[in-house]
Amino acid sequence: MLIYIHGFASSAHGQKAEQMRAWCKKEGIPFIAPTLPYIPELAIDTLHDLVVSYQQLSEPVALVGSSLGGFYATWLAHYFNLPYVLINTAAEAWITLEKAEGLVKNYHDGARFEWTHQHTRSLENYRVDNPETSKCLLMLQTGDEVLDYNQALKAYPGAETILEEGGDHSFQGFENHLKTITDFCLKHQ
Repeated sequence: MLIYIHGFASSAHGQKAEQMRAWCKKEGIPFIAPTLPYIPELAIDTLHDLVVSYQQLSEPVALVGSSLGGFYATWLAHYFNLPYVLINTAAEAWITLEKAEGLVKNYHDGARFEWTHQHTRSLENYRVDNPETSKCLLMLQTGDEVLDYNQALKAYPGAETILEEGGDHSFQGFENHLKTITDFCLKHQ
């Protein structure tokens, strides 16, 4: 089971999730992309329970996370020893999301929610220092206008890395990497 974890103020119906969903359907790869609550503890609990339920069915699990979803994927991969792919990941989410505190608008449905300092601080509970990177594919673009790609390079030494010049936070040309992502996940299960 490939679990796609969306980023901050996004949803399971973002462009990358939809591209991944269509690719996995075409290739016959089990796939799920849950829309997560914005509260970190609830998002992690949801993902934790999802992984446990698939593992109880003896279903191999791999994670693909974008931005904040990459931060969550790191914690889950560490906790469950899973392969994981990170796309322009928020390596230091407990710091970078301080600037988002206040009223936030969801990028896909326009719903508003209050992102508080407590939410930002709670992310530190899911911090993984020195993550295991032998099952990690790190995908970064230098033109990311939201996150400094150098933070991710520093946080995930030894990870298999795709570093592209230019691009942006959404990871331009993501659809060109779908086979690479699924091949990596299947290889490391």
